[in-house]
Amino acid sequence: MFTFLHAADIHLDSPLKGLEAYQDAPLEQIRLAARRAFDNLIELALDERVAFVLLAGDLYDGDWKDYNTGIYFMSRMGLLREAGIQVVIVSGNHDAASQMTRLLKLPDNVTLFPHRSVGSLFLDQYGVAIHGQSFSARSVMDDLVRNYPQGDPALFNIGLLHTSLNGRPGHEPYAPCTLDALRSKGYHYWALGHIHQREEICCDPWVVFPGNIQGRHIRETGPKGCTLVSVDEGRVIAVEERELDVLRWALCRVDPALCQSAGSLCDLVREALEEERAKADGRPLAVRLIVEGETALHGELHEDALQWSEEFRAVAASLGDVWIEKVVIKTRKSAIPHDKSADDSPLLALLTSVKTLQFEQSALVGLVPEFEKLRSKLPSELLSDGDPFRPGEEELALLREEVKELLMAKIGEGVRHEN
Repeated sequence: MFTFLHAADIHLDSPLKGLEAYQDAPLEQIRLAARRAFDNLIELALDERVAFVLLAGDLYDGDWKDYNTGIYFMSRMGLLREAGIQVVIVSGNHDAASQMTRLLKLPDNVTLFPHRSVGSLFLDQYGVAIHGQSFSARSVMDDLVRNYPQGDPALFNIGLLHTSLNGRPGHEPYAPCTLDALRSKGYHYWALGHIHQREEICCDPWVVFPGNIQGRHIRETGPKGCTLVSVDEGRVIAVEERELDVLRWALCRVDPALCQSAGSLCDLVREALEEERAKADGRPLAVRLIVEGETALHGELHEDALQWSEEFRAVAASLGDVWIEKVVIKTRKSAIPHDKSADDSPLLALLTSVKTLQFEQSALVGLVPEFEKLRSKLPSELLSDGDPFRPGEEELALLREEVKELLMAKIGEGVRHEN
């Protein structure tokens, strides 16, 4: 019997985003979060005395700013080398051959599979064959699986692959392939990477995305970690999720339906944050607070959104290691009584128009032409992960709803006064 660890999407030294402007945010924890999560991976490997560690791509977050990132990685590989633990790696889109200009000679316990063809590593003492191919460029749209060799029936075969599989929301469709293609190779375990949410695709054979080891922003919520796999007599007998993250991201939804005052809503927010804090199991917590539902406080929430945000941030601060990344107000007022005799009311006509309000990306940018001029002068790295001047569909939808609710609150007051 032996065990191994499967991790992916380490993104060493990638910054966490969303808390930079928060005065009391744990900046040192944020800056070193990816390294501390990786330290947890190394510690787990040593504690469990695993036979080997598989890293399925995006070990780095692009080219290093300096050699410190590489030197840190080498030092951790040295710890595994002393314990006799092998490490097997494929490069993903962020650390493809074309993306990395700095390289250090890897220790002899680390194998990086080539990008020009599929490589294989045989670990005779465990009866294991590991097969994999690295990315040659950031964007790989070919099906790499077709070149992987057929599994040897006499060995325990593992496929190491950075892939989108058949596509996942929020991820580029790199190295696409199908589950049938993976099954056709006769492997016992497919160690996948690229998708940042943990997902067990199949158990015959095992096909697993472990997710990334540390959430980096609010779109990467919940526990993050790796997979511990136990093998006995040539078959997988256990697949366990192990948490590694050192700071947890969470969406916290609050329904203010029964709240009639600021005090009662703040109490409700406190209870919700305490629940999320308990789930984080002692980790610092970064929360996007979403206040959503029908409430008598609707008008106040939208008219004094900034003040409410500060109230909620104060509640979070009183709990300790809890920070609010953003407050989203998505409340609505009780339905406005409809007077059929007032069908021609200009206010009601305006209300109808607001309900159908739509924004287009191009129209928003066009409202302030200076935005495009400013955007063209910004360094490319500021626009690589979410261009603030070209909001995505999610940001547009949120902006549209915020404007609608603010306008409808104002119009609602006018309609009631008219009636």
